[in-house]
Amino acid sequence: MNIGVPKEVKTHEYRVAATPGTVHALVARGHEVSVESQAGVGSGFSDDEYAAQGATIVGSAAEAWAQDLVLKVKEPTSQEYGFLRDNLLFTYLHLAADRPLTEALLEAGTAAVAYETVQLPSGALPLLTPMSEVAGRMAAQVGAHYLGKFLGGRGLLLGGVPGVQAGEVVILGGGVVGTNAAKIAAGLGARVTILDINHTRLAYLDDVFGRGLQTLASTPANIAEMVRRADLLVGAVLIPGARAPHLVTRDMISTMKPGSVIVDVAVDQGGCIETIHPTTHDDPTFVVDGVVHYGVANMPGAVPNTSTTALSNQTLRYALALAENGTEALQGDPALLQGLNTYKGKLTYRAVGDAFGLETVPPSVALSEPVQMAGSGTWV
Repeated sequence: MNIGVPKEVKTHEYRVAATPGTVHALVARGHEVSVESQAGVGSGFSDDEYAAQGATIVGSAAEAWAQDLVLKVKEPTSQEYGFLRDNLLFTYLHLAADRPLTEALLEAGTAAVAYETVQLPSGALPLLTPMSEVAGRMAAQVGAHYLGKFLGGRGLLLGGVPGVQAGEVVILGGGVVGTNAAKIAAGLGARVTILDINHTRLAYLDDVFGRGLQTLASTPANIAEMVRRADLLVGAVLIPGARAPHLVTRDMISTMKPGSVIVDVAVDQGGCIETIHPTTHDDPTFVVDGVVHYGVANMPGAVPNTSTTALSNQTLRYALALAENGTEALQGDPALLQGLNTYKGKLTYRAVGDAFGLETVPPSVALSEPVQMAGSGTWV
């Protein structure tokens, strides 16, 4: 199969979908890989390194996008919609927070497989996990940074010093992002609380962290109280493929201490903080009611060497399956099948349909035969 690797175009997005090692593995299996010139330079990989592994270096995004299978990192932006067509696209999509992209993929007839909705029978999200680990660890670092007075923060050292109380970090969600945020925050010496609706998960975290972490049931009353106390609030809520629920309301924000900081890692799925909106690495923060909000939607793009390698380690096996078997690979792998979000003009991921009131069909049905659509938001 002919495989394309375009250069990412989002602001300060330095990751790339394939390392030279990934290219080597694909070429060794008989596939042809076209890498857009300079696609990997931000992650520390030169064109010469890709060429040495058998890639063809192409001079334009159009050439990379014209292949049978396109590997990307971030969802296509509006400037890339013109490249969409009825081929295979394998990337992060986050469609439940992006109706224009959803409609563009449907119009183009793209078979779009989303990293974030590939899901194992255990419920694990193997292609979201590595970037969630990075973003979670970054959340604590970023939050500690923006607590600096010259950046609008409280002027508080998160870990405190002897004789001075440490800052309070509150994390909404005890999954991969929340756990990794807690590791770094606790390592800095902060007082850390995680809230989650899953008691089994809270018990596990309590066992792992011991006295270094407080766990609380995620109830409206507990959330409101802990938001009020937080110096740093981390949003780490995930419903796979769906828009994140607003757990923190505007009224709660007004109770926070002036100069406290919010880092909402869920912002690319709509965010779990009512007042959040996506920002960029160029202009990462804004202030609401005296509270600093950090809403960068591609946080791992700031550490691309680590992020690209971690992501490629996980995506390679699935990229090989798609390259060798096309959409038949989806039918043979239930985890990969759940990654299919659009196919030949049909929406195939129910949470996205629910978010926009659009018609959806099961991916297995869409792959097997033409479908007569039923009522809005329903399965056929």
